[in-house]
Parts: sequence; C-alpha cells; structure tokens
Amino acid sequence: MNTPSAVPSTPAPVPTAPDRASAAPGGPLRRGSLGPVGLVLAGGVSVQFGGALAVSLMPRAGALGVVTLRLVVAAVVLLLVCRPRLRGHSRADWGTVVVFGITMAAMNGLFYQAAARIPLGPAVTLEVLGPLALSVLASRRAVNLIWAGLALAGVFLLGGGGFGHLDPAGAGFALSAGAMWAAYIVFSARTGRRFPQADGLALAMAVAAVLFVPLGAVESGTRLLVPTTVGLGAAVAMLSSVLPYTLELLALRRLPASTFAILMSLEPAIAATAGFLVLGQSLTATQAMAIALVIAASMGAVRTQVGLSKAVARPEG
Repeated sequence: MNTPSAVPSTPAPVPTAPDRASAAPGGPLRRGSLGPVGLVLAGGVSVQFGGALAVSLMPRAGALGVVTLRLVVAAVVLLLVCRPRLRGHSRADWGTVVVFGITMAAMNGLFYQAAARIPLGPAVTLEVLGPLALSVLASRRAVNLIWAGLALAGVFLLGGGGFGHLDPAGAGFALSAGAMWAAYIVFSARTGRRFPQADGLALAMAVAAVLFVPLGAVESGTRLLVPTTVGLGAAVAMLSSVLPYTLELLALRRLPASTFAILMSLEPAIAATAGFLVLGQSLTATQAMAIALVIAASMGAVRTQVGLSKAVARPEG
C-alpha cells in the first residue's frame, strides 16, 4: 500500500485505489524526472493488471471473496509495516478512521461487483467520474463546465446512448464505486490530518478487512481457504495495493503533483489494455472514443485544479 508521510487537505481530481495520498512539490517537470514518471506508470500498470487478475479469480472465489482476500492481505502488510499506535487517539479520531475504512470497503466492493459484470476499461472510466465530479465541484470555475461536458459525452458514448451495450447493474456499481472514491478522497485527507505517517491508512484498511470477512465467508465459504485461491488473492493484493502505492510514494518525492495527477488520468486506458491482454475484453471504436473523452476531461480538470492547489490525493480498486 501507499504509505505517505502526509495526506493533503485539498482533494485532487484523480487519485486511484486505496490510498494514493501524498504530497509532492509543485513546479515544472525537471530534467531527470523520467524515472519518477516511469515509477508512476509502472504503478498504474500494476494496479490495472492486478484488477484483471482479480476478475480471473472471481469464478474461484466470487467478487466479495476476492475483495476479502485483497483487503485482508493488504491490511496485514500495512499493519506489519506501519505498526500504528492504538493509544492516544480521541473518539473523533477513531470515528474518522472507521468511516474511512467503511468507505474503503464500499469502494472496493462496488468496483469489483462492476468488474464482474462489465469490461475493466468501461468500469474504470465510469468509476473515475467520481473524483472528476469532486474536482469540478471543488474548483467552482466556469472552465470546468467544459470538462464536465466532455465527461458526460464520454459516458453517453460508453453507454451507447442508454447503456444498452453495458450491463445496467455493472454500470450502476461502477458509478457507485466512483461516488465512494470521491468520499474516500475526503476521508483520506481527514484521516491524514489526525494520524501520523500511514497509521490511519493501516487502521482503516484493517476496519475494511474486518467488515468484508463475513461477506466473503457467506459468498465463498471454504473456497477462500483453498491454497491456490489464497495465493492468487495475495497476488492481487500485492499488484493492486502494495506494489503500486510503494512505487508512487517513491515517485512523489521528486515528481510534481500536476504531472502525477495527469498520469493517474490515464488509468481507464491502462485498464482497457489490461482487460484486453489478460481477459480478452475488446472495445468497440465508440467505447474507445468514450474512454478518450473521459481521459481528456480528467486531464483538463487536473490542470485547472492544479492552479488552485499543488497537492494530490487516491483505490482501488
């Protein structure tokens, strides 16, 4: 998982999976920044190919079972690495971290329900609308109406004018996951202000894991204890959480926040590529155009928001 030293107070438009939260110095991309850019892109590839692996694991463990395995493994890793203090926190602190954990659990659960029904590219495209809407509302600048219009046009194309080409339930789950992603950004910032380092993230991840264990047990039962399933679930956790957030943390020490956020906007395209290569999920020309419009809207919103703030925050999913 990402283990940032600080979580910004101003939510950024496009973060990506449980906690992509950190701060980075602003300013233009300087010579020698190709390394950090490569780390961020590698993290994005890891997240989305981890998502593709999760989809392939669903026939074995079910969507809720996969989420359970991912959250449990990620929580164990975070707790071992961060070793958060349990004493000295107020009731308000614990209330914040519990709500953060609930939001994280809902975000992951809803997205995996979407990924079980519709291709990864469209699922991530619909999910990213949550942070995009948060960015537009937070900036309150007229230019963001353009980005909102582009995003809506993308959604219209993606749904074939009414989601006739996508499973309606899957689209609904993806949009709901996007709403939880926006809430995740808000509570990630609040948790970061109340807990040092990544202690709050580790505790929230533990809350999310505890909440999901009963759900995964009901859906999957003893299938969650099959060694092969456990191993694949651990791989999903490493690919979708531990590895990408570590890479991003290293990159954010030298990468401008604006560049990081724009790179995050490319995740729908990476997800579509992962879905095609791993799962054989192809896109129509219309769906590809829709994803391009949402990516353009996200990038535009990021650039507008960076003018107001130099901090960045993120799933995932």
